[in-house]
Amino acid sequence: MPDNTTLRNDKNKKAKILIVHNHYQIPGGEDTVVENEKKLLEENGHEVVLYTRNNNEIKTMSRLKKLLLPIMTVCNPRSARDVKQIIKSEGIDIVHVHNTLNLISPSVYYAAVTCGVPVVQTIHNFRFICPGAALYRDGHICEDCIQKGLGCAIKHGCYRNSKAQTLILVISVLLHKAAGIYGKLNYICLTGFNREKLLTLNGKREVIPPSQVFVKPNFTFSPPSGMQKRREGQDGPMSFIYVGRLDELKGIQTLFEAWSLMGEEAPLLRVCGSGPMQDWCVQRSQGLHVEMKGFLDSASVNQLIADSRALIMPTLWYEGFGMTVIEAFSCGVPVICSDLGNAGSLVEEGVTGWKFRPGDAQALAQAVRKAMGDGSGVRDNARRVFAEKYSPEANYRRLEEIYMEVRHANRSAGSQRRKFRK
Repeated sequence: MPDNTTLRNDKNKKAKILIVHNHYQIPGGEDTVVENEKKLLEENGHEVVLYTRNNNEIKTMSRLKKLLLPIMTVCNPRSARDVKQIIKSEGIDIVHVHNTLNLISPSVYYAAVTCGVPVVQTIHNFRFICPGAALYRDGHICEDCIQKGLGCAIKHGCYRNSKAQTLILVISVLLHKAAGIYGKLNYICLTGFNREKLLTLNGKREVIPPSQVFVKPNFTFSPPSGMQKRREGQDGPMSFIYVGRLDELKGIQTLFEAWSLMGEEAPLLRVCGSGPMQDWCVQRSQGLHVEMKGFLDSASVNQLIADSRALIMPTLWYEGFGMTVIEAFSCGVPVICSDLGNAGSLVEEGVTGWKFRPGDAQALAQAVRKAMGDGSGVRDNARRVFAEKYSPEANYRRLEEIYMEVRHANRSAGSQRRKFRK
């Protein structure tokens, strides 16, 4: 741990941060996290430089570049050059990476380490231990790659249902693991559950030292002060809300089945989002007390969440981190979720919401009934937990602690290397 003098000096000198992020073709929660953290750091006096690529670039690539894409996914010299140049010209203190797939590649790790700058990698999903990133396959949780090795992913074509594309990701992980780069990074896991999954592979501790793996949840900015929860009955009926991708692994079928089981007693359910099961959802909602809202902007979604008795997350997989959960907490809205993985770890039964067995529509219906009869206590708890754990203020304190610790460790390691050379 850093000594007190070093901690005081680091606190007085705000680190200059290079944020590295590769956008997917379809915008997602990771993009929101990057935007939020950049804003948070700048509001707290840090200078932030952003280096991004977007996978939409692939659509306009020449045929030759598309043929070279598998190589660039493993190692992209352009990204390494760009990051080295930014580090040197901007005087970067920490490189904070969020995503490197496909165009940036892990080359940026080597660039930063070569320049003597510590790297922090936020773990948004399970990509380091599962090429499919979800630990979910064929309608069920799958940890074959953890227990038996990454070859299982190639066998099942877990990345985009393609054995060839999965092979590229497996080669990338094994190559960079063999090079020892993973042991030189620092990691931010969003939950303790994620941390344990990252540290355990093939039944043993991996090359990543546990001291270099931190836990810091995501956060959300508080909703505007004017966004008040409307009184049910006076301003509209009691309602519940689902926000997310309309996809099998999100538990959409369980959600609609629960509303069907509740029949006439079912409250209003608002479903916000789009995805591959959108047409199925529209058809299944016929005759149910369900409103299909489609894809909405964040302000509209937050107001609907604030108007709801509870947010429902019926997920069938572990989830990376349920941003909608803490968005609900910020509005004083409890959460009904599957008792599984990260989603289950964010909700305390009867305190900030209710949990049910994944895929069990009857159990979900029972949880909804509990929420319908609950008073204000759970809503007050949701607001309190948000302030304690997921507010910008709490999040910045934790992020600053992590930055100071990795900078101190990097200086100590540098001193040891210089002594060894002498």
